[in-house]
Amino acid sequence: MQINNFLKEIENKIRNHIDLESINIIDNSHKHKSHKFFDKTKYHLKVEIQSLFLKSLNRVKAHKEVLKAVNEEFKDKIHALEIIIK
Repeated sequence: MQINNFLKEIENKIRNHIDLESINIIDNSHKHKSHKFFDKTKYHLKVEIQSLFLKSLNRVKAHKEVLKAVNEEFKDKIHALEIIIK
């Protein structure tokens, strides 16, 4: 799967699960190539979400909501997900 298609798929899953104003997903996999357990088949993603809904929750609950949306992808496509809520 092309990275752009995968990022769009992740964006759609999050948009369908969470009420948000904007979202930006960045592939940071290249920054982790030297790590001991680096796997080139799994992504390190950064998700920046502007969401009044998520801001109304405490940080742990907000992150859990995002993780629920992409839970399946953690099995074989995502290694790490950095979540920034604005």
